Amino acid sequence: MGIFESFKNGLLKTRGFVAEGFTKISAGLGRYDEDMLDELEALLVQADVGVGASLQIMDSVRHHIRQTGDDSVDSVLFAMNNQMLKILGEKTELHIEENTLNIILLVGVNGTGKTTTAGKLCLRYKGEGKKVMLAAADTFRAAAIEQLQVWGERTNTPVIAQTIGSDPAAVCYDAVHAAISRRVDVLIIDTAGRLHNKQNLMDELSKISKVVYREAPSSSIKALLVIDATTGQNAVIQAEVFSNAIDIHGMVITKLDGSAKGGVAIAVAHKAKSPILLAGLGESAEDLVNFDPEIFVRSLLPNS
Repeated sequence: MGIFESFKNGLLKTRGFVAEGFTKISAGLGRYDEDMLDELEALLVQADVGVGASLQIMDSVRHHIRQTGDDSVDSVLFAMNNQMLKILGEKTELHIEENTLNIILLVGVNGTGKTTTAGKLCLRYKGEGKKVMLAAADTFRAAAIEQLQVWGERTNTPVIAQTIGSDPAAVCYDAVHAAISRRVDVLIIDTAGRLHNKQNLMDELSKISKVVYREAPSSSIKALLVIDATTGQNAVIQAEVFSNAIDIHGMVITKLDGSAKGGVAIAVAHKAKSPILLAGLGESAEDLVNFDPEIFVRSLLPNS
């Protein structure tokens, strides 16, 4: 299956929701007046594109109509497509640097899919011939440690772990030194699902980050924020709060296939300063794909 089909299938619920709304609003007239544009703006908000991003998109649509005098459905879709791409930014991929240790720190709240993302990334890099190591820094949940160890067994990958309740920063310290001594290419660290409204937990995340940077100063270190698309505007709040606690290199949006409100990717991109690097479009390892803004928008809008 090609990347476009993967996105199109993954965004089927959202695409259906948006397409149905388009049809109801235009009612087959093929043109948009001001009331219809207001309804279209409300539709975007309902698809979790967010109020700020929806206003920006529709302002662009209105400007385009004034400039061209074309208020057709195709013209509106064209303007929406262009503005959505501006918000999402250029395609950015998660690159692994050669001849150095690459450390990927996965952060986010409980249930976003951090541990599963760690396992899928492990499979990806093992498939590319990289030497990979996993670190179970989510020491608050025994299930998280066990789940990561299952991924380790499945992929024949070493997992650095301690007992439940251990200091997560200590796990990271051990993992970094083990990765350096074993000449690992990629170290993937799975952190606890820190509640974004708990300052002490955010402080602990900052501590983990400081330990990693201190112990591996010459490594390529990237913190990825994992966000669950089904949580809607809470994902936008998480993106803001986590970005204040740690330097976020990019974002992973999971479960885009599980919601009719996949527009949250646009809302997050509008608020956050970090690019979306990866998208989860299903359960299998192959469903964690590089995020492509152009293909995402084509898959989201009707008649694309």
